[in-house]
Amino acid sequence: MSVLDIAMSVADAAAARMPAATPTPTQLQRCRLISHRGEHDNIEVHENTLAAFRAACDAGVWGIECDIRFTADAVPVICHDTDPVRVFGRGEPVSTLTFAQLRRILPNIPSLAEVIASFAGKMHLMLEVKAEDWPRGERHAHALRDALSALTPVQDYHVLSLHTPMFDRLAFVPPQACLPVAELNVAAMSRYALQRGCAGIGGHYLLLGKRLQDSHARAGQQLGVGFPASRNCFYRQVARGIEWVFSNDAVLLESLRQRALRAQAG
Repeated sequence: MSVLDIAMSVADAAAARMPAATPTPTQLQRCRLISHRGEHDNIEVHENTLAAFRAACDAGVWGIECDIRFTADAVPVICHDTDPVRVFGRGEPVSTLTFAQLRRILPNIPSLAEVIASFAGKMHLMLEVKAEDWPRGERHAHALRDALSALTPVQDYHVLSLHTPMFDRLAFVPPQACLPVAELNVAAMSRYALQRGCAGIGGHYLLLGKRLQDSHARAGQQLGVGFPASRNCFYRQVARGIEWVFSNDAVLLESLRQRALRAQAG
């Protein structure tokens, strides 16, 4: 775990202990929860699998976030790391395997086409394109374009990336369907989003404050914040008008949201 991860964990623990009032019904209704890599524990249900996404879908979560990489034959598949050793114990880089080879050794890693077939129209798709070399650049871009061709950008999906040059490779995705994600480079990502007319900016809630929120709101953009895990932290984000909330605990937070709405309805 990095120093940044430790700092975030400490901050999250402190945020969980700070009381927070229940947001208004309007704020709760506007909130859109996104399950980060699906509902998973990486023991019984692994991240970025159809089972993880199905669990979020069945719980009524609005969207899923998943990570796109490419096989050696340019098939877009769903895997966060360059290789699946952390999740599945296999060390072969995804980019060195054909899709047939990947399917044979790790059948739980889905293709993007399978995710779309299973969940498009049922959940919003937040698709993070990982920064990596595309040795067959046009073929990779065309494969992604073809996979998304039946969907409507903004309405059905957004494309995310921590590395803005990836958006340049995806000319078929309009800027308003692109969401740059900041780590510590918030100012640079904010400028990029505003200049390009993106959907907004994503990042950890501790880094995306009120001033930044107001700046993007004036441009008709919004923030996507991660990763509230507690009721208090979640409620504070909703109460300040955040609509997109990415979480590893989206099923829990969705149950809290629905319960609060029922209580307020009387």
